[in-house]
Amino acid sequence: MAQKEEAAAAAAPASQNGEDLDDLENPEKLKELIELPPFEIVTGERLPVNFFKFQFRNVEYSSGRNKTFLCYVVEAQGKGGQVQASRGYLEDEHAAAHAEEAFFNTILPTFDPALRYNVTWYVSSSPCAACADRIIKTLGKTKNLRLLILVGRLFMWEEPEIQTALKKLKEAGCKLRIMKPQDFEYIWQNFVEQEEGQSKAFEPWEDIQENFLYYEEKLADILK
Repeated sequence: MAQKEEAAAAAAPASQNGEDLDDLENPEKLKELIELPPFEIVTGERLPVNFFKFQFRNVEYSSGRNKTFLCYVVEAQGKGGQVQASRGYLEDEHAAAHAEEAFFNTILPTFDPALRYNVTWYVSSSPCAACADRIIKTLGKTKNLRLLILVGRLFMWEEPEIQTALKKLKEAGCKLRIMKPQDFEYIWQNFVEQEEGQSKAFEPWEDIQENFLYYEEKLADILK
């Protein structure tokens, strides 16, 4: 079974990304936080190392991880066989929409009927019921879209509403599976910032395989 995080480790990150916040009594820092835009989708090509290590870790109890990180690969293939590919990530910080919905609003708001879309998401946790509903509706009206979702953790998987949403995703043709250690390594290599001129090898955390097997069993039980 996946292990609950150490209390000290969970308490260490003062922010949701695992970084320490400066003293909030600092007037400039306080002003910066107050003026933070109320609705913002953070996008980019590569996410910071500490974000990945904290947000994507496949722990059972995700203390402090109150937002979603979504790395994506979009491949659009024309009739001639040519493939246009793009990749990046979304982070739903201070956002009106969750990362899954933001993907369809900002990254792929329209679909060319002449193209076939193969989209892969690497998400820190599985979709909530509302996001699952948006995905299902998009797949239903977009017959030239194939979506594979790989998740690090299952979000509130014990809730009947979530279980029903995951089942409906499968019924709608969405492929959903738990990330293996190799998938975390792929994210590290392709979506995480590396120091210029250097490429550090991915270092798996101690219980990565155990936690993968734990979530894989839970998802199989839900989808059977």
